Amino acid sequence: MDWLIAAILGVVQGLTEFLPISSSAHLRIVGEFMLPGQDPGAFFTAIVQIGTETAVVVYFWRDIVGIISAWFASLTGKRERNDPQARLGWFIILGSIPIGVLGLLFQDAIDSFLRNLWITGTMLIVFGIILGVADRIGPRERGLEDMTWRQGILYGLAQAMALIPGVSRSGGTIIAGRLMGFTRESAARYSFLLAVPAVMASGFYGLFQSIGEPMVLGWGPTILATIIAFLVGYVVIVGFLKFIQTKSFAVFVWYRVALGLLVFVLLGTGVLSPL
Repeated sequence: MDWLIAAILGVVQGLTEFLPISSSAHLRIVGEFMLPGQDPGAFFTAIVQIGTETAVVVYFWRDIVGIISAWFASLTGKRERNDPQARLGWFIILGSIPIGVLGLLFQDAIDSFLRNLWITGTMLIVFGIILGVADRIGPRERGLEDMTWRQGILYGLAQAMALIPGVSRSGGTIIAGRLMGFTRESAARYSFLLAVPAVMASGFYGLFQSIGEPMVLGWGPTILATIIAFLVGYVVIVGFLKFIQTKSFAVFVWYRVALGLLVFVLLGTGVLSPL
């Protein structure tokens, strides 16, 4: 049974990680249904995210290699420090700091009361509405080559909000990008690239922390979930980037609000347990 549960959670992770609907919220909610009274855990979430972030690395391999090469070349003077790709390297480093520092400082809270489903439902609704507003207002003409240091910091702070289940890492960074005037595609692409260092570090840290500790799902099922998350996640990246070329984020806004309200109903009727 653990293998089936892990496979389903892997599919859920792969489907939701790159969409602005919060993968951690979905793992928390689906996990509560499949494992009543047993949260799959923040470590399971972190480890399975390695699979989806590996899909980002594979899909954006050329971009990542280009950014890293340009960044190193700028250090040795072979490229100007203002080179767009070199600057992206610095912005990704800078933007990864907030989530890393806050994740370590508030680890106990993140692994405990912040996983309360009342909080998750509220964040789904609140940030769903904010996503809708951000997607509609202001000019939308900037590309990643136009990013400033201030915007790089704001992107990093937005990503850090995803430490609260229900906010959504991609949702938070896409909201920030849209509010700062970036196109949908630019905001989404940078969201994926910015996530790689932080989520990979979180996943391997969770892996290290889990050694010798009891797990709700064993290592075998967890590895299976990670592989499935990679395969499904890659397909979702391709589909999502094509979708936003012609469509708005409205469908995700309505989905988030509906899911948040459903969580409230299920909690109020006792079908779900908040902790």
